[in-house]
Amino acid sequence: MAGETIIGVDLGGTKVSVGAVAGGEVRRMARSDVPSEEAADVVLASIVDTITEVFDPSVVGIGCGVPSVVDVAEGIVFDVENIPSWKEVHLKAALEDRFGVPAAVNNDANAFAVGEHVFGKGLGFRNLVGMTLGTGLGTGVIIEGRLYSGANCGAGEIGMMAHKGLTLEDYCSGQFFQRECGAAGDEVYRQARTGEAESLEVFERYGSELSEAVMIALYAYDPQAVIFGGSISAAFDLFETGLCRGLERFAYPHVVERLVMAPSTLENAAVLGAAALFIDAIGDR
Repeated sequence: MAGETIIGVDLGGTKVSVGAVAGGEVRRMARSDVPSEEAADVVLASIVDTITEVFDPSVVGIGCGVPSVVDVAEGIVFDVENIPSWKEVHLKAALEDRFGVPAAVNNDANAFAVGEHVFGKGLGFRNLVGMTLGTGLGTGVIIEGRLYSGANCGAGEIGMMAHKGLTLEDYCSGQFFQRECGAAGDEVYRQARTGEAESLEVFERYGSELSEAVMIALYAYDPQAVIFGGSISAAFDLFETGLCRGLERFAYPHVVERLVMAPSTLENAAVLGAAALFIDAIGDR
């Protein structure tokens, strides 16, 4: 797709980021606040206006990552996080009608995984898992070079699995730090970077909890690599030891020995991931 441009749309609950992606780079960017408390058509119009800022005749498609459950085939989003009016929005059809190019819509965790596969640390791996570590735990799965969403866009929802009377998300996201320390993760992170022993130990325990999610991914999908994104991934060096020690419990040591684990280093990862949704949807590698 040399010389052609794909629009990547990263929709959050309060902001939307849009990038024109060509040659593996974000060439133009636009960002705006989402009027999340307004009616569904008002929210959509705001997103369309932001896309229009970077759209030009070289654009061949649009990819959109959304924090919601998605009917991938039809591009319908349901119960979008932090946008109450978006109970059922035919986003793919709306974007295609407005801009006259094909669109692909999927959830944001899947966008992260396919973005890493096409543009980032997952390049060259046929089978990988992307995990976003932030306010929640999101997981996207690449199988034999293609994004696997499942029948209902639910493949990889490891965070919803039961763990210690709660869910894995409660222990593998930023919620862990509030529960363990009564403090936000970024505060614990700052203390750990100063060498404060208790905070360093908290991150090691976090890594041990995260190993439970990684082991489930290994048993379920047998990836070559697990790539971490989201705000907590910046602390990979702080929780790597606990993660690796936890993985010593995995039943097949040779699998862990061959596994690549790394934090994402992509700039504008969410926008590139959204653009990669379109690339994956048309099967163009």
